[in-house]
Amino acid sequence: MNTITLAHGAGGKASRELTEKIILPAFSNPMLNELHDGAKLQVGGNIAFSTDSFVIEPLFFRGGDIGKLAVCGTVNDLSMTGAKPRFLSAAMIVEEGFPMADLEKIAQSMKKAAAEAGVFIVTGDTKVVERGKGDGIYINTAGIGEIIHNVDISPKNVTPGMKIILSGYIGDHAATILGARHGIDIGENLKSDCAPLNSLTEEMLKIAPDIALLRDPTRGGVAAVLNEIAADAQVGILIDEEKIPVREEVRAVCELLGFDVLQLANEGKLLAFVPADKAEIVLEGMKQNPYGKNAAIIGETRENPAGVVGLCTSIGAIRAVEMPQAEIVPRIC
Repeated sequence: MNTITLAHGAGGKASRELTEKIILPAFSNPMLNELHDGAKLQVGGNIAFSTDSFVIEPLFFRGGDIGKLAVCGTVNDLSMTGAKPRFLSAAMIVEEGFPMADLEKIAQSMKKAAAEAGVFIVTGDTKVVERGKGDGIYINTAGIGEIIHNVDISPKNVTPGMKIILSGYIGDHAATILGARHGIDIGENLKSDCAPLNSLTEEMLKIAPDIALLRDPTRGGVAAVLNEIAADAQVGILIDEEKIPVREEVRAVCELLGFDVLQLANEGKLLAFVPADKAEIVLEGMKQNPYGKNAAIIGETRENPAGVVGLCTSIGAIRAVEMPQAEIVPRIC
């Protein structure tokens, strides 16, 4: 493939190949090679650093907008490294003619999300491009957080026999965006799950500092994350279809469009790989947090087959969960 396609931004196989063939050979270093959502650094104390860009369409959607998404996305990336997010930067590329009222609304949304997460936006930049060359607004955020003491979040810590906990209903974000774009009736209550997860991860790590890994299943969904971890940790993964929380509205969208809910993007959910003897107490702690009240243990890691993800279906069969091959919903975050 000689050109960049939408699939390269989807979080699936093409994204992985782009990382392995171009990004890692160019920038390889011990911090980057962990392939976390953020880098763990040592500058005096141990810190995490992350950056992300947001190009979602539409800019405003039920449950959030590009501003809330930008703040929550970077807060969550830092949180998944076992860090307490502290500071963010925000850079905006704005198209000539973009309504000032919409920019104000986005800024206020970012302010509200940052206040909920307890972080400060401490630096930024704004650029304006000619009309027709920016599609409204794009936002980049970067963030720094402090690694929580005695916590080591890494794929290398995932071993056979661990339980996998999902923090709640999946597919809400992607289904909401699809509904907004294509005029699909998604009901009165479904909205994006966009939310900052740092309060949830901090509570989880207080209960069990030996949690092996945290990941938020954004682009590529649960399927992409589980395949990445199975490959990186060289473990088998088996999940139970009946234990995965999915709203009926999301199931309906998937049936209508022929999508696999495991591949749909989320913006306020996490997956945790937890030692089996800590799984129940971590689960109960999660349920006390509003962003973990629907959490469930959905599966476990196994020794074999290493690198393979399986799904135990509602009829008792086991099917392979494949790494997403192409973009399902472009411009999802």
